[in-house]
Amino acid sequence: MAEQYDILIIGGGPIGLACGIEAQKAGLSYIILEKGCLVNSLYNYPSNMTFFSTSEKLEIGNVPFMSISVKPNRNEALEYYRRVSDQFKLNIRLFEKVEDVRDDEGNYIIKTSKSTYRAANIIVATGFYDMPNQMNIPGEDLPKVKHYYKDPHYYARQKVIVVGANNSAVDAALETYRKGAEVTMVIRESQIGERVKYWVRPDIVNRIQEGSIKAYFNSSLTSIRENEVDIQGTEGRITLSNDFVLAMTGYKPDFSFLKKLGIRISEDQKQVPEHNPETMESNIKGIYLAGVVCGGMNTHLWFIENSRVHAEKIINQLTIES
Repeated sequence: MAEQYDILIIGGGPIGLACGIEAQKAGLSYIILEKGCLVNSLYNYPSNMTFFSTSEKLEIGNVPFMSISVKPNRNEALEYYRRVSDQFKLNIRLFEKVEDVRDDEGNYIIKTSKSTYRAANIIVATGFYDMPNQMNIPGEDLPKVKHYYKDPHYYARQKVIVVGANNSAVDAALETYRKGAEVTMVIRESQIGERVKYWVRPDIVNRIQEGSIKAYFNSSLTSIRENEVDIQGTEGRITLSNDFVLAMTGYKPDFSFLKKLGIRISEDQKQVPEHNPETMESNIKGIYLAGVVCGGMNTHLWFIENSRVHAEKIINQLTIES
């Protein structure tokens, strides 16, 4: 017999955990399924990453988040969310991927890589960090091309191309440069992104101006080979010798999974999943959306700090219905 729950939550990130906490407080049975480790997306952030948000804006379950600095780093966040999960004894299954969901007369049957569950409602809190935006150029599948950046030491004394101009690209460029890499940035726009953290932006601008980091603006990477790359810019095509490419091109929600659930996606460039902003219920009855996945391709719309309320909205709605 499949285990039966009032709510099955897909995604064990901060918002998925917040949904579990609210369900627990409301006396609803629930289970959280995470295909990776606890707060898997945060775990895959760069090792030295500092949040833009201050610690109190990352809190869930009214548990204080104490950090050494005003803005916590990745390791502090991992410790915090693990302790919150332990404090509430959240019912969470890790390294268990959802493979199929089907409707069964008012309940949903959820098949995973390890088991099968039944739930009256589903909350999708899957984020967007698992699917990088592809450049769709020759050589992108080479082992030297990375869509995730972890630690700068690995790139010491290497010729590194960094694609992008926002926070992840800037962090990768500055950190690898300071570990001895020869860094070149390839940027589609005419300047460094305006959303770059305000205490970091002057650093990258100055490094580019002094020539410590080379930057090609209004340019695109067009081809990658084992030992070199091609860049198309305002002065035509140039070829550079290269050891690694860090493609910090951003990420997107798993639209194929949302469509498989029957959730309608807007046909414009934003590709927003259909949902009621007051209740967070999608166009499919009993399936709710929470967190950054609600923004579609507008991945700068929702963050931990402003989407924590989704958990309360959903559980309030389910409490009213019950």
